[in-house]
Amino acid sequence: MTQKSAGPGPDLSRLLLTPEAAATLDAHGGTDAGVLLPMYGWPDRPGLVFTERRSDLRRHAGEISFPGGRQEKPDEDLRSTALREAQEEIGLDPAQVELVGALPPIGTYVTSYKVHPFVGLIPEGLPLRPNPAEVETVLAFELEKLRGAYAMRRLVRRGVPFRTPTYEVDGHMIWGATARILQDLLERLPA
Repeated sequence: MTQKSAGPGPDLSRLLLTPEAAATLDAHGGTDAGVLLPMYGWPDRPGLVFTERRSDLRRHAGEISFPGGRQEKPDEDLRSTALREAQEEIGLDPAQVELVGALPPIGTYVTSYKVHPFVGLIPEGLPLRPNPAEVETVLAFELEKLRGAYAMRRLVRRGVPFRTPTYEVDGHMIWGATARILQDLLERLPA
């Protein structure tokens, strides 16, 4: 996998970490996972693709997340993990993704995953198909709309209250590791 220039406009790769630099950073979690932040419209009207998981799933039911999942083999490159999972979950052909960088890994508290986020540019308007076994729907939100949707909120999960960054867009609540990854990305990008 090669990193290419992000094309015209601000060079997105300069605003991100290299996958190698991100891999040296620590985060809690016993299981490695890779997620893809599929970005369209860079640099003019950038947006991101998310998945809404089916509400009847055993884990992360109904949650909004980036496509991704756990590493299948210990020697699997986590970029490959993210691309494989994006293809499985939303039908995103890895050949349509231009990997431009990474973000620091994020640990999840309940499931103890160490999530490695990778940013990839995709063509705008690319047809994506949710895998009905895992994904209820594919969502796309422009970064400008996401920025305006930020709020720290008090949520309660499994009877435990906590404060967390959230983004509520068109009735969809992004929270948890996905919100923390999104927050890191938005802090790196010009408004």
